[in-house]
Amino acid sequence: MAQAPSDDVPSARALLRERDYLFFWSSRWSGSFASQIQSVAMGWHMYALARETRGVAESALLVGMIGLVTFIPLLLLTLPAGETADRYDRKKVLLCCFAGEIFTVATLAFATWKGAASVPLLLGVAVVFGASRAFFAPSNTALGPMLVPRALLPRAIAWNSLAWQTAAIAGPAAGGLLVRISPADAYAAALVLYVVAAISVTMIRKNAKPEVQPGSRLQLMKEGLSYVWRQKIVFGAISLDLFAVLLGGATALLPVFARDVLHVGAEGFGLLRASPAVGATCVALWLAANPIRAKAGPIMFIGVAVFGAATLVFGLSKMLWLSVAALVMLGGADMLSVYVRQTLVQLVTPDAMRGRVAAVSSVFIGASNELGEFESGVVARILGPVGAAVFGGAGAIAVTAIWARLFPDLRKADRLV
Repeated sequence: MAQAPSDDVPSARALLRERDYLFFWSSRWSGSFASQIQSVAMGWHMYALARETRGVAESALLVGMIGLVTFIPLLLLTLPAGETADRYDRKKVLLCCFAGEIFTVATLAFATWKGAASVPLLLGVAVVFGASRAFFAPSNTALGPMLVPRALLPRAIAWNSLAWQTAAIAGPAAGGLLVRISPADAYAAALVLYVVAAISVTMIRKNAKPEVQPGSRLQLMKEGLSYVWRQKIVFGAISLDLFAVLLGGATALLPVFARDVLHVGAEGFGLLRASPAVGATCVALWLAANPIRAKAGPIMFIGVAVFGAATLVFGLSKMLWLSVAALVMLGGADMLSVYVRQTLVQLVTPDAMRGRVAAVSSVFIGASNELGEFESGVVARILGPVGAAVFGGAGAIAVTAIWARLFPDLRKADRLV
């Protein structure tokens, strides 16, 4: 279990004195804001284009296809990406990733402005976006701990999550408003934010090149996989996230719920899309001020179970206010479980291994998010959007019970500080 020798936890002010971390946080927020706007715009744009010639079920499947084609390069490139993060300067890798993301939104903005956007183009851009994200996640995850003392790591992880979640509130809301004007405006806004994120990375002064371990690239990749498998707390935590979110990914169907279930249009879609982040941000703020000190494992399992229950409520709701409340609860519960998982994994993983472990974790997270979108689209084709959400919520609750039994060390994990 991840334990620290002392109960002393530095204050949040100590974190704010870490100059390089603040630039890292700025980059994380700007990049997350941009990716949220891009995701919202692509989902809405895909559904709008598909509905011109297709029915609700087939259009929902195409929205899910964005997740699938984003996940494929993530799956194929994850091990090389992790090894890259443990071999090369992590700042330079991040800059290359931002360049790839800038290319994707610039392409979409130009094509939309010219009236040339199409379903195949959106799917093709999603592949490039997935390749960029494959290398982004390991380098970004591994860079953060290099910029703060170990004692500040739990707080830094909470603030990292806060950066993502606040961007996830503003991003979908802004994306919903911008796509109402034009998807091209949404893509252009994302482009500007990606540029800001890249500039923030260049301002980090500390050396970001890890100590390279001996061995061939293949040996290092195998070593990363072996480490994750041997560390049952690590494997149990990231696989729990995989299967719970894979089944409970109701957010992938929000364009369908907004347009054809709740009938609230683009503005309502932006509200629904931002709601999980509202709950997550509230929990992240609380965790940033009050890091979890004990009973981390049980807290994580409770979070996943509540996530599944909230997904069930959302699927059955026919009222906007109840749907929003369920999504807020869903986001808060997910934030709680993600915080525990990320802290456990980073505390038990040595720096020289962080890129490879983060790569394995990112492919699990990618499977739960992007592949979960595809799963939701397929199930929605069979059961309808409401049936898909109910199925996913019940599945997440079942996974919680199964994993609590399969991974007793994870269930009994106690201290995070």
